[in-house]
Amino acid sequence: MTTDIRIKRALLSVSDKTGIVELARALEAQDIEILSTGGTMKLLREQGIHVISVSTFTGSPEVMDGRVKTLHPKVHAGLLYRRDNPRHVEELAELDSKGIDLVVVNLYPFEQTLAREGSTHEDIIENIDIGGPSMIRSASKNYTHVTVVVDPSDYGTFMAELSDKNGCTSFELRQKNAGRAFRMTSEYDTAIAGYFASVNAEENETFPMNRTVSYARRSSLRYGENPHQEASIYSENGYCGPTLLDAEILSGKELSYNNYNDLDACLDMLLDFEEPFACVLKHANPCGAAADENITEAYRLALACDPLSAFGSIIGLNREVDLATAELLHETHFVECILAPSFSEDAFKLLKKKKNRRLLKLASITERLKDGGVKPRHIRGGLLAQMEDCKNVTADDLKVVTKRKPTEAEIKAMLFAWKIVKHTKSNAIVLAQNKATVGIGMGQTSRVDSGFMAVKRAGDRTQGAVMASDAFFPMADGVEVATKAGVKAIIQPGGSKGDEATIAAADEAGATMVFTSIRHFKH
Repeated sequence: MTTDIRIKRALLSVSDKTGIVELARALEAQDIEILSTGGTMKLLREQGIHVISVSTFTGSPEVMDGRVKTLHPKVHAGLLYRRDNPRHVEELAELDSKGIDLVVVNLYPFEQTLAREGSTHEDIIENIDIGGPSMIRSASKNYTHVTVVVDPSDYGTFMAELSDKNGCTSFELRQKNAGRAFRMTSEYDTAIAGYFASVNAEENETFPMNRTVSYARRSSLRYGENPHQEASIYSENGYCGPTLLDAEILSGKELSYNNYNDLDACLDMLLDFEEPFACVLKHANPCGAAADENITEAYRLALACDPLSAFGSIIGLNREVDLATAELLHETHFVECILAPSFSEDAFKLLKKKKNRRLLKLASITERLKDGGVKPRHIRGGLLAQMEDCKNVTADDLKVVTKRKPTEAEIKAMLFAWKIVKHTKSNAIVLAQNKATVGIGMGQTSRVDSGFMAVKRAGDRTQGAVMASDAFFPMADGVEVATKAGVKAIIQPGGSKGDEATIAAADEAGATMVFTSIRHFKH
C-alpha cells in the first residue's frame, strides 16, 4: 500500500482565488515547483511567487481564447502515470514530460452565472468548465500517487499535513480528497444537465427515466425529530424558488429539525395567498388561519381559532410585521418561530426580547407560486415524485348540488376554507367564518372523527359557518355532524357512491353544498 507521497510539482488553476496565495507560499516553503495558468498565474506572480506557465511546461500555447490550455498529453500523463509502473515511467520520459503530484483546481462559476440576473445563454455556456474537471478526474483516479484539493475550505487541513510531513501527504488524505473531488464534479455535471433539460423543452420530461439531484450539506442540526437521532440539513443544488434556506434568522437560537419541517409547511401556506394572511401551525398542520385587509387582524383571527394548540407553534405572515402586529405576537404564549417577509424596526426590537423565539425574514414569501413543480418524497430505497397540488378552484368551478344555492359571502368563505384544507393532513375538515378558520380537524383515520374534532374546537362558532372537506364523504354522517352543529354551507369534491345521501342530508338541514370535482389529500 502506497503511504506518504512527496509532492515535487503542483498545478494551481482556480476560479475562486480565496486562500490560493497562502497555499502557494506553503508550497514554496517546501521547495515545490508551481505550474499555473491565466488569472491564477497572474495573481501569484504579482505576489512575488515563482510560477511556471502550463504553456512552458507543455511546449504548447493557450489557444481558442484560453479554451484549450491544460487539455494536453503532458499534463494528463503527468497526472495519470503510475509511479510504481516502470513502463509508465518510461513512457512519460519519452513524452519529455514530468510528474504532477498535486492539483489545486476549482471550476468556472457555472451555477453562480446561472443564478445571476441578466445572464445570457452564451454567458452560461462559456462558464462550463472543461479543463478543470478533466484535471480533477485524472488526479482523483490516481489518488494513490497524486493529491487533489478542490475546495478552499480544505486548504488549511492540506497545508497542516504538508508542514507536518515535510512536503508529503498521507494516503488517507489523498483518498478522502479524491472522493470529495468526484462528488464535486458530479454535482457540477448535474447542474449543467439540469440547465440543458430546462432549455430543451422537447426533452424536458416532467418525470424522466432517470432523475439526478445533488444536495449540499448546509449544517448539522442539534438532533432530529427526537434527541437520540442525529440530523443535518441539505440544500438542493440548482433549486429555484422560495426556500427556507434563504431565510435570514434575525434572532433566537438555531433552528431544529422539527422547526424546519413546520416552517416548510408554513411557507407552503403563505405562498398560496396574495391578500394579507396569517397562519398558526403545529406539527406541520394549521391550527388557525385567516385573511384580512389588515395583517394584525389576520393574525388575531388566526390565533383565535385554537389558542390552546397554538402553544409552541410556528407563526407565518405574508406582510411586514409592524409594531401593532408585534405587540399582539409578543403577548401570545410561547411561540417557536415567526416567519415574515420583513419586520419594522420597532417590531423587531420588541419581538427579540424573548431570546429563544426565532425571528425569520424571507422576502420571497410574497412571490406567490403560479405553477407547481415536481415534489419528491423519499421512501426506503426510492423516491416518490408528483406535481405539486397547485390547482386553484374558483367560483366558476363550483357545482351546486343542493336545493339552496350559496350566497356570495358563503362562496367566498368556502373558497377560503378550501385553500386551508389543502394544507391540512388527511382526513381533514376545516370550518370557517368569512375568511378565518374557527375549527380544524385533521389526521384522523375516519373523516367523521375529523368532523367531530373540528366541531368541538369551533364550539358556538359553528353557527352559520362553512365546512371544507379534503375528500368526499362516503356516507351522510360527516355532513350530519356539521349541520347539527349549525354549519350552513359545505364544499367538498363529490364523486362518492354516497353523494345522494349526503346531498339529501344537506337539503334536510337547509344547508347548501357545492362540489369541486377535485380532492386535496395530504398524507
